[in-house]
Amino acid sequence: MPLTEMKCRNTKPEEKPIALQDGNGLYLEVRPSGKKVWLYRYWLTPKKAGRYTIGEYPAVSLVDARRERERVRGLVAQGINPTEARNQAKLIQRSDRSVTLRKVANDWITYSTPHWKPNTLRQVNTFLERDLLATYGALPIGEITSAHILTAIRKVEERGAKSIAVLVRQWAGGIFRHAIANLIVDIDPTYALRGSIRMPTVKHHAHLEAPDVGPFLVALDAYQGYGLTNIATNLLLLTLVRTTELRLAKWTEFDLEAAEWRIPVERMKMGRPHIVPLSRQAVEKLRMLHKFTGERNFLFPNMRRPNEGMTNTTILRVIECIGYKGKVTGHGFRGTGTTVLHENGFPEHVIERQLAHTERNQVKAAYNHAQYLPERREMLQWWADWIDAQRPMPNVVQVSAVETA
Repeated sequence: MPLTEMKCRNTKPEEKPIALQDGNGLYLEVRPSGKKVWLYRYWLTPKKAGRYTIGEYPAVSLVDARRERERVRGLVAQGINPTEARNQAKLIQRSDRSVTLRKVANDWITYSTPHWKPNTLRQVNTFLERDLLATYGALPIGEITSAHILTAIRKVEERGAKSIAVLVRQWAGGIFRHAIANLIVDIDPTYALRGSIRMPTVKHHAHLEAPDVGPFLVALDAYQGYGLTNIATNLLLLTLVRTTELRLAKWTEFDLEAAEWRIPVERMKMGRPHIVPLSRQAVEKLRMLHKFTGERNFLFPNMRRPNEGMTNTTILRVIECIGYKGKVTGHGFRGTGTTVLHENGFPEHVIERQLAHTERNQVKAAYNHAQYLPERREMLQWWADWIDAQRPMPNVVQVSAVETA
């Protein structure tokens, strides 16, 4: 049975080495010292098996080990001894100082680009160049040490950009794993730096508690600013999507007759398309909005640049204008919705699917492609009705017949 990451990670060392078989000659050897090493057993002659060392786990992941196994199998099929081929490649690489960190980084970026979103590529090009390659890019990659990488990420950390420092270390690790897979280097110097950056405690988005929703709606309904931003704020609350998913929404994504909003994969954080069932209240808001922007591309075009969507601060400014600065954010509506829906008995898997959260359990994720559309439609309609119920009833003055006479 093929290995899983969980099996590789959780197997504890024993008095004697343990061989965890993955198949086709690949296995993970768990040694008494605790070290875990990927090995590939091959036969160039029927009588004598060879053993090729791929690298240590988890620096070399299960996926990377399988990829290397397939490459080495190709060499063996040609009658080439993979260990000798690697040693020869090392000699060539060591004599060639033109294999710089920048060259391998560019190769890695080219290799990885098809799997990245455009924003990821922009981030890699910007921060990797500024924070690592500008200083060390000209050095031969074989001369880069953990100290070089640590110096680079410490400078990023010192300017207060800890999250960027973590990304730079991760990207540098990607470069070195790419180099290892291509027989350029043997060691990933970033592996020793895991945990070297202490991240601050995560601050969750400010959100409203259930009793605060009614007063918030009163303030929002009384808002006298730009009318479309009022509709945007209401739709964000009704649909529980991410702010960026709403502000860049296009009319072509909506089917108001079917009461569905289909967000394409390229606009989703988790990299898969998402269907949002629309409540009656949401459809009503959208029909109202269509009278104003229905001929445009975006639901909420930028006032200064109509060919672009609304900026990411627009809804936040509305929230600040009605007196809720620091008390809630646009993203915080998702927290409010999650809490209320859980407390009212809606299943977690339906809520999580509506929020378009990724499944942390990779085995579950591989099998669970269910959309739960009927359940989510019922849930979002309940949510919209609940929101309406939080609005105070208008004061009704009873006038007697005597008073009207």
